[in-house]
Amino acid sequence: KQWNDNHCLLVQFQQREGHSNVPATHIENDMKLGQWLNSQRRQKRKGKIDLGIKKRLDDIGVVWDVLSEQWENNFHLLLRFQLREGHSNVPRSHIEEGIKLGEWLKAQRQQKKKRKN
Repeated sequence: KQWNDNHCLLVQFQQREGHSNVPATHIENDMKLGQWLNSQRRQKRKGKIDLGIKKRLDDIGVVWDVLSEQWENNFHLLLRFQLREGHSNVPRSHIEEGIKLGEWLKAQRQQKKKRKN
């Protein structure tokens, strides 16, 4: 019953916000919904999630690998910037659709330099 109640809260969140990527600290109706969703993600990573539960979460668009999803979204913003501006030299302070794209790109370049050394 508790799982179903939490799932219903997640469905309500998804319908209201247009996505199921609940922030880790989010509380919905006195329920720590973000923590609950992260717990579901941990169960999946460990291979301990019931396939029926996984399907129900998949059906409402749960993102299982949040970091990969964020990277992909930021990369697509970079591609759009490049198409629009004709280059990928994003100013460090540039914000694209609420994302600090310049800071993100700087971090990507720093990570690449670290891998070279």
